[in-house]
Amino acid sequence: MVVGAGQAGLAVGYHLQRLGRVPRQDFLLLDAADRPGGAWPRTWDGLHLFSPPAYSSLPGWMMPPWRDPTGVHDGYPPRDHVVAYLTAYEQRYGLAPLRPHRVSEVVAADDDAGGPLLVRAPGLAVRARVVVSATGTWDRPFRPAYPGSGLYAGRQLHAADLRSPEELAGQRVVVVGGGNSAAQLLALVSRVADTTWVATRPPRFLPDDVDGRALFDAATARVRAREGGTPHDGVGGLGDVVVVPEVREARDRGVLHARPMFERLTRDGVAWADGTTERADVVLWCTGFRPALRHLAPLRLRDADGRVPVGGTSGTRAERDHRVHLVGYGDWTGPASATLIGVGRTARATVAEVVGRTWPQPA
Repeated sequence: MVVGAGQAGLAVGYHLQRLGRVPRQDFLLLDAADRPGGAWPRTWDGLHLFSPPAYSSLPGWMMPPWRDPTGVHDGYPPRDHVVAYLTAYEQRYGLAPLRPHRVSEVVAADDDAGGPLLVRAPGLAVRARVVVSATGTWDRPFRPAYPGSGLYAGRQLHAADLRSPEELAGQRVVVVGGGNSAAQLLALVSRVADTTWVATRPPRFLPDDVDGRALFDAATARVRAREGGTPHDGVGGLGDVVVVPEVREARDRGVLHARPMFERLTRDGVAWADGTTERADVVLWCTGFRPALRHLAPLRLRDADGRVPVGGTSGTRAERDHRVHLVGYGDWTGPASATLIGVGRTARATVAEVVGRTWPQPA
C-alpha cells in the first residue's frame, strides 16, 4: 500500500511495477486529492521550477521540455507543466491511484507485531503487509507562534494559502522567511503590493549561474561520500535561495533587502525590539512545512524528540515498525528526496527492500 500519489508515491509505484508488481493487484496507491499532481495544483500562480526538465523528472520518463513564449523562464517549467507531466506519468505507467481517499489512520490489524496493517479512510479499509507513506508536507504548513498573534487585526497567510499574488494587490505585506518560497513570493507580490521582507538570519543567495542542477549534484556527491565513509556538506555550503528570473528581477528593483525578524505582532502590524513598528495588512508566513504524518500516529513511530527514526537498507524503514516506510519527506528520508528528481533514488531503494521482504524469492 502506498499512501499518497504525488511525486513520491508515483516514483514508488513506478519501481514496484518495474519489478513486476501489478497496480491494484499487488499494490495500491491511495491519494487524498481529487485530481493528479500531488501538491502542485495547489501552489501559487507564477511558480516555476528552478531546474530544467532533465533535472526535474521522475524515474523512467523525462519531463517534456518547455519553452517560455516570453523567454524569461525559458527551459524552467511552470506549475501547470509539472501538473500535466505528473498526470501523464501516472497514466503512462497505469498506476491507477484511487482518489479521493484521505487516509485517516494506519493501525495494526491484529496483535501480531509482524501481521498486516489496516489502512483506513472514510468509507474504505484496506489490509496491507507494508505501508509506504508518501504524503509529503504541503498539508502541514508551519506557522511559528509569535507574541501578539491573537491581537493582530490583519490577515495571516501561509505560502500554502496563497493562490495568486494578485490577491494582495495594493496592500501592505510583511513576508516572513529566508528561503526560496519567501524570496520568490516577495518577488511576485512586490510587483503589486508594498512589501517588507523579514528573516531570522540574512538570506544566503546562490550565485546567479547555480540552479537545481548544482543542488542535485551536491546531494548526489553527499550520497556517494556517505557510502564511502567520508564527510560531505551536501547542499548546505552552497546557500539557500536560488536566483530564479523573478528573484533576479526583484533584486534589480532593489526589493531584496531582508530586515531582522520582528519581536511581536501588534494590532495593525509588527514591532521590533528597538521599538520600530511597521503597519501591515497581511503577514505572509513563508516558514516551511512539517511532514504530514498524522495517519501514522496510532503506530507510535516517534522517538522522545518527536522524530520518526528511519533505517534499513533503504534508509526509509521506520525503526519502530518495520512494516512502514517513509518516502519523500526531505533529507532525513533520503538526500533530495523531496524533489522530483531526487525521490527516484529513494523510491528505488525502498522498493528493493520492500519487495525483498514481502515477496521473497524461492530458494
